[in-house]
Amino acid sequence: MLRRTIDILSRGACCFQVEFPVSDAFLLSRRLLLSFGLSLPALSALGQPALARIRVEPSRGGDKPEPFAFDWAWLVERARSLAQDDHGEADTVDEAFSDLTYDQYRDIRFRSDAALFADAGRFRADLFHPGFIYRTPVDVFLVEDGTASALTYDRSLFDFGPLVPEIPADANPGYSGVRYRYPINRPDVLDEFAVFQGASYFRAVGRNTLYGLSARGLALRTADPRGEEFPAFTAFFLEKPEANSTSVVVMALLESPSATGAYRFTMRPGTATVMDVEAALFARTELTSVGLAPLTSMFLFNGVNRSQFDDFREAVHDSDGLQIQTGAGEWLFRPLNNPATLQVSGFQDNGPRGFGLVQRSRRFEDYQDLEAHYEKRPSAWVEPIGDWGPGEITLVEIPTDSETNDNIVAFWHPTRPIAEGAMFTLSYRLSWGEDFAPEDTLARVAHTRAGLSFDGQRQIFVLDFDRDVAAGVDAGPDVTGTAEIVNVVMKRNDVTGTTRLSFEFSSEDLDSAELRARIVDAQGAALSETWLFRWTA
Repeated sequence: MLRRTIDILSRGACCFQVEFPVSDAFLLSRRLLLSFGLSLPALSALGQPALARIRVEPSRGGDKPEPFAFDWAWLVERARSLAQDDHGEADTVDEAFSDLTYDQYRDIRFRSDAALFADAGRFRADLFHPGFIYRTPVDVFLVEDGTASALTYDRSLFDFGPLVPEIPADANPGYSGVRYRYPINRPDVLDEFAVFQGASYFRAVGRNTLYGLSARGLALRTADPRGEEFPAFTAFFLEKPEANSTSVVVMALLESPSATGAYRFTMRPGTATVMDVEAALFARTELTSVGLAPLTSMFLFNGVNRSQFDDFREAVHDSDGLQIQTGAGEWLFRPLNNPATLQVSGFQDNGPRGFGLVQRSRRFEDYQDLEAHYEKRPSAWVEPIGDWGPGEITLVEIPTDSETNDNIVAFWHPTRPIAEGAMFTLSYRLSWGEDFAPEDTLARVAHTRAGLSFDGQRQIFVLDFDRDVAAGVDAGPDVTGTAEIVNVVMKRNDVTGTTRLSFEFSSEDLDSAELRARIVDAQGAALSETWLFRWTA
């Protein structure tokens, strides 16, 4: 049974709540993958029967296919053509590879001296071997001067360590994905900065950051009682970069039972790694529960729910908030939560300027984790190109008791369904890096803490801003909510030289409460971003 409530939170933004039981299919295991640099696919997707797939050209077995003329228009037309056919059965690798354990799979390593583009400047591309949870091979093509050539399987590109069982000499499993390297931290080191592997998942890092959250090409029926559908990239086309290029292009074909798509990623690694994403989608069926530019992350606990975990660390999360700039220009910040029941929030807007899952806590002391180094996890920021029209930014928060599960999803959901047989195009810029803050004229919330009031009768929230908001200005708090707000206090934090805002509310007889806070001047103009939160019992 679903429960849905709607409350207007701010200009042009509203929130709704949905609750229903959560199964393991919503959660994806992450830490063991992070530990050796793999991408973060949804294990629920990879553990299901393989996604149906129609090969572009055969890259396993038989003769090597002939090169063919290739460009973006060719890929779009290929996706359009596939959408008119039924979704066929996918190829999967033999048991010799699908039965590999985690340790066995990590003992298969791509040889660095076999990297693609070694003769074309500072970019390198490596291929991933299939196996373990990566059981569906993908087609990989090298594109040079408008011609695509298939990269057929070559076992000599890999070193097979002692943990890997003996593999038949004639085995031909193909590849499972691709990663890119470039000197983003030091000029003499080719750092891994982007990975495409597993369903339609991909991820990236900027300078001085480590892999954390992921993105996807497309989300379908996320947090839907009918079950989620996981589209997959089934073919990659790697453009060979120019010798002195600072950008590199990879294109991908996407397939699922409900849709096909063509994707082009123009990637520029650096302080922030920036991807210009173009997509052309073709609906096989009407797409009503669709998520565009989806992001996936993990939030276990911080000062909001610290009391629920017996852990030596101060916080555990890859992202700590959803940041939004609405079409009207308002900046919103919604701290993440790990609720007791599945929560789905929708922030309605028209032509949003940007949204993303961000990691604001950047000090080691915020976490005290010498292994995970959560303070180095990147933020991801989506900037629509063109008018995306009406819809909502959807935030999904899934209960979890382990940091090995990704339990946060955010995406854009258009109001109008994509009709069966229709073509839908979108473009956006996706940036990965340390910070994508509101303009400097607005204070932002650096930390959110919650607990019981001193007398134990009410809930208390404490917001620490990143500056002294009231310095030289007639400023005051603006706090509202669906619960009765009391004891609102704003004062200067003399220890940090910033502003602290606190308030309380009675949670008696409440299952949930929508809360909103900001700091305004005497005329009511915003001096800070708008803080939003959903408290749940």
